[in-house]
Amino acid sequence: MAEPTRALIELGQLRVGVFVQLDGHHDFPGLPARAFLIESEAQIERLRALGLARVWYLPERSHALPLALPEADASWAALGVPVRPAPEGRDDAAPGADDGARSDAGTAPESAAPEQEEAADDGAHGAAPKDRRALLAAQQASLERCEQQYGEASRHMRGVLQNARANPQQARELAMAQVETMVGQVAGLEDVAIRLLSEKAGQETTLHPMNVSVLSILLGRALKFDEARLRLLGLGAMLHDIGKLELPDRLRWRDDHAPAAERRLFQSHAQHGVAIGRKMQLPDEVLEIIAQHHEFADGSGYPRGLKGEQISALARVVALVNQYDNLCNAGNPAQSLTPHDALALIFARQREAFDATVLAAFIRMMGVYPPGSVLQLNDGRYAIVASVNSDRPLKPRILVHDPAIAPEEALVHDLEEHPEIGIQRAIKPVQLPRAVFDWLSPRKRMCYFFERSLAAPRREPPA
Repeated sequence: MAEPTRALIELGQLRVGVFVQLDGHHDFPGLPARAFLIESEAQIERLRALGLARVWYLPERSHALPLALPEADASWAALGVPVRPAPEGRDDAAPGADDGARSDAGTAPESAAPEQEEAADDGAHGAAPKDRRALLAAQQASLERCEQQYGEASRHMRGVLQNARANPQQARELAMAQVETMVGQVAGLEDVAIRLLSEKAGQETTLHPMNVSVLSILLGRALKFDEARLRLLGLGAMLHDIGKLELPDRLRWRDDHAPAAERRLFQSHAQHGVAIGRKMQLPDEVLEIIAQHHEFADGSGYPRGLKGEQISALARVVALVNQYDNLCNAGNPAQSLTPHDALALIFARQREAFDATVLAAFIRMMGVYPPGSVLQLNDGRYAIVASVNSDRPLKPRILVHDPAIAPEEALVHDLEEHPEIGIQRAIKPVQLPRAVFDWLSPRKRMCYFFERSLAAPRREPPA
């Protein structure tokens, strides 16, 4: 039997739900065994009393991720999240994962002290007014370009939904044209960021298929799919829920507490989708995505309970992205998780349901703090993640709360260029002080699109 994966972590990273293993063969009074799941704060205090510096952490047997420390969290590193070494003289440049569920979360400071705010100046106010105006104009232009492209894609998506049953051929042409455009927007770029859009950009009827399309295409790109496969993947992602057109409006959102008959009716949308897809004369690979986007690698999905490689490679991608977006954008917004919590939940509790290679690539792409995550920084200030470059996922671009200026006048900071700014932890929006909440305006629904890095060179076409 293979040895379980384990990594050394600091005592400061311990929390209830982490499975630990202690070195040595002697007994440890007050603890259940040499290897055990931490079930109380008292057990953590007992470990501290033993004078231990570090303990072994076993990801596969844990129910929660360790808390963040300046070092990168070993559990994320095990899935391939790249870790950059801290700059010389600093030890807080590579934050780890923290799901924001700490018992002391409500004790966050209302705001940084005035002298702390001044000391934490990251250069935005220090820039020359002319330079600052130019940076702000470029930032606004990039966001407007993203929202314009998203708006056009969303309109095409509505056209697909309106024509899928009455005019399936036209619906197919609209969908294929839009996917061609979206693949073209990312195929020739070295660096593509995942951009969080303003809440007004998302239409409720198209937000989910658009999110799944955008993230699936980016994930397929990260998995080195060629453009032909990306187009099939994008088309299947866009149309994965097309079968919901056959359901009553009230049943188009998953509800695990609904009566069994209604749950079965909801699950029938996969078969309905295949039927509509055949009328649209979609390729077989796309029909497989529609049929299998709720199948899980461990056999717990539906409609057929397929396992592992019984599920097509493209459907495995869409199944993961679909689950992530459903967690972030639940039918009832009150039940939605933050992007950071959604990713942590999938990793900690649902990883067996997804292809390991696909999951590792998704976490590398989204980063520990996906767009939309609300953060507390190492100087006490608060921020929201505006975008993530999949090549540098631990260094997102963030909007930092600054009461001295209006949100629309604030520059987004690339942590790659500001090593002095560190992330202490991810928090839930409700933990923000009211004035900070109003300023950052966390989204109730996450809406993503592609954003070209301002410094991203375009690949030269092959000779």
